[in-house]
Amino acid sequence: MFRLAIQMVGHRVTALIAVACAVLGGAALVTATGVLAESGLRSHLPAGRLAGASVVVAADQEFHPPGDLALALPERRRIPAQLVGELGRLPGVTTSVGDIGFPAALVDAHGRVVPPSSGDPQVAGHGWSSTKLLANARVTGSAPTSSGEVAVDSATAAATGIKPGDRVQVVVNSRPANGYRVSAVVNTPGAGVYFADKAAVGLTGRSDRVDLVGLRTAPGAEARVAAEVRTKLKGTGLLTVTGAERGDTAAPGAGASRSLLVLLAGSLSGIVLLITGFVMASALAVAIGGQRRDLALMRAVGATPKQIRRLAAAQSTVVAAVAVAPGVGLGYLLAGQFRGLLADRGVIPAELPLTFSPLPALAAIVLMLLAVQVSARCSAWRTSRMPATEAVAESRSEPRDPSRARTRIGVAVIVVATVMSALPLFSRTVIGATATSLAGIIGAIGLATAGPALVRGIGGAAARATRAGASAPTWLAMANLRAYALRNAGIVSTLAMAVVFVLTYTFTQTTVLAATAQDTSAGTLAQLRLNAPGLGGLPDGTLAAVRKTRGVRAAAPVGTTTVVWEYKQFGDPAVDSGSATILTPDAAGVLDLDVRDGSLSRLSGRTVAVSSDVARTRSATVGHTVDLVLGDGTRVDAKVVAVYGRGLGFGTVVLSHDLAAGHTTTALDQSLLIRTDGTAKARQNLTSFAAARPGLTLGPANSPSTGGLKDAPPEVWINLATIVVLLVYLLLSIANKLVAATAQRRVELGALRLNGTTPRQIRAMMRREAAMTAATALTTALLLSAIPLALLGQGFLGHPWPAGPVWLLPGLALTVTVTAFLTIELPTRQALRTPPADAIRAY
Repeated sequence: MFRLAIQMVGHRVTALIAVACAVLGGAALVTATGVLAESGLRSHLPAGRLAGASVVVAADQEFHPPGDLALALPERRRIPAQLVGELGRLPGVTTSVGDIGFPAALVDAHGRVVPPSSGDPQVAGHGWSSTKLLANARVTGSAPTSSGEVAVDSATAAATGIKPGDRVQVVVNSRPANGYRVSAVVNTPGAGVYFADKAAVGLTGRSDRVDLVGLRTAPGAEARVAAEVRTKLKGTGLLTVTGAERGDTAAPGAGASRSLLVLLAGSLSGIVLLITGFVMASALAVAIGGQRRDLALMRAVGATPKQIRRLAAAQSTVVAAVAVAPGVGLGYLLAGQFRGLLADRGVIPAELPLTFSPLPALAAIVLMLLAVQVSARCSAWRTSRMPATEAVAESRSEPRDPSRARTRIGVAVIVVATVMSALPLFSRTVIGATATSLAGIIGAIGLATAGPALVRGIGGAAARATRAGASAPTWLAMANLRAYALRNAGIVSTLAMAVVFVLTYTFTQTTVLAATAQDTSAGTLAQLRLNAPGLGGLPDGTLAAVRKTRGVRAAAPVGTTTVVWEYKQFGDPAVDSGSATILTPDAAGVLDLDVRDGSLSRLSGRTVAVSSDVARTRSATVGHTVDLVLGDGTRVDAKVVAVYGRGLGFGTVVLSHDLAAGHTTTALDQSLLIRTDGTAKARQNLTSFAAARPGLTLGPANSPSTGGLKDAPPEVWINLATIVVLLVYLLLSIANKLVAATAQRRVELGALRLNGTTPRQIRAMMRREAAMTAATALTTALLLSAIPLALLGQGFLGHPWPAGPVWLLPGLALTVTVTAFLTIELPTRQALRTPPADAIRAY
């Protein structure tokens, strides 16, 4: 059987190239998705300033819901300081250090804040003892011993042009800039700013907690010490890490970036598998459809149905085995490029590497071969089950009538997709918007299922319309469209899927972006925003000083954090992690969240406000108590005091400032929203205020935005990049499929030429077929996309059309039309070079 499959492959190279391209692209996409998922689970940041520690003890920065993936907690969870002494007394431990991090930034001679070389100003400051956790640190100068001395790393020293003995201005943990003497330079880039240990504890205001404990051990004692520490800390929830995992404990946000890779891979996997399976099934349907005569003759000479299906699967597997290896290699390269995009957009740290192992390749190989086996057997099912005489008779034509069961299933799938697309009318959330793109893809699958009946009906109508007075090429084209409805339906549905996919996914992103910008713009009463990105937070007294500035009508602090909401869904426990806004009771003077029940003025103590969508779906109306897990893992029961309508722009949860206090990495306010009397003098006063204080920046409360792509956040660009990659895969697969389908018509074209049809008439006929194919695909794609996009626009923007680039539809129409014409025209010209008798004889 295998030898026969190899021989058949050699005679059907053109058709099977489409299968090879589908497998190659599918393997690349599945492998790249697998690499991202594995990296999110197993990759770690470099140890950095903890490289000298053999063992690190820290709090778990993840929340572990039962039966689900862990959720990242980006706010620093601290541990008892008494562990420093307890762990330091264990056998084999030579040094035990309690590391603390706090906001610290240097100011240069021009009054500008120098960005910390460690990257995060919120944890740039440390006690001098933390230098013992550095690997091979070289110190120029002496340790700081008083509260007026600091040591800096070599990168910061070079940026500010300082050396030991110089004086420098430092802004530390909400305190105004003060002068410090530089006692030493630590020749380790990215180490941070170091203070005397006693001074560092005083600056943080925490003597009973540390961020982590780092242990140095005697040579060869690392494993034994780590095991003893794990035994000692069993049941406390603390982590004991060694090796590559040490880097994750240094940065609280590392877990968030790794979790994002897992979520991103999970969101991509569904659409990748759907499109890959669809493309492969279509390619195999064309390839095996061209072999129906061969398979029918084998049935006539005694081959069993099972043998026919095995033969079809075997030859497809041979092609897949050749294509899957380069596809896997391409997938690893694609994952690297995607990681670069994520790092450039600031979604993940640039230092976070990908994890490469054979697992994604193995998963891609198994999935591709399994998909090929199933698709090939399904494509050969009808021919293998037919009586031999009927199979031979039908090998030259298609079934007279499309399957009624198939048509009904396709129509039912389209109806289901249409019903699903109504979700944005009831849920103005990102999850509600995803129903639009998913409905488009499911509708395209329904079109592929009901396609033969649709194409036959269109072909019949076109043939009747062109019966009188039509030219020979036009009449032939319409007759072919009707007679070969199954073949043409596969081409039309694949082209339509490409259009539907791009339209629904792109316009979903841009519509949500426009609705978010609309909410934010309408809900922000303030004109200006004051923040301190280089300081890790606003210094103490900033709010009071701003409120005293002439021309200021209202000012309120605004921050963000992460919360995990535990709730019941259909009686089962569920969790949802997302961003939450932190506000004070006087936020109503600078923000209008469209409060529909309750009041933001009651936002104090253990209270929250929630958006109307989640209030309805999670029974969280005013007066109810909700169970939340804050960004540092602390569980709280909070009372709902307000329900607001602009959840898309301001998040699903608003925490009171009191509730979030003590549960963020720093206790500093992130920014102030300021509403003035609108005069130029008021803005000038605030500009002078910010200029007189190092690190403060004043800007518009809302960045100018039209909701267009140029204002898109990183995740939108990532989704659009994914759309481009999948579109290229779809178009290449469509092109190969059209080339294969056209090349298989050599006998038909040869017969027409023997009957007197000229090459020019044949080319005209094929062009008209290409025009009908493109027009049918575009029309059905627009019909499938119109309802979901109209409902999306109505639900999110208040009018029945989406927001997005106006050039997208014309660009797609041009792309689809050019693809159809070129991939039919070129193979047709190639086929016409063969003498008609030779073409028929070769078949």
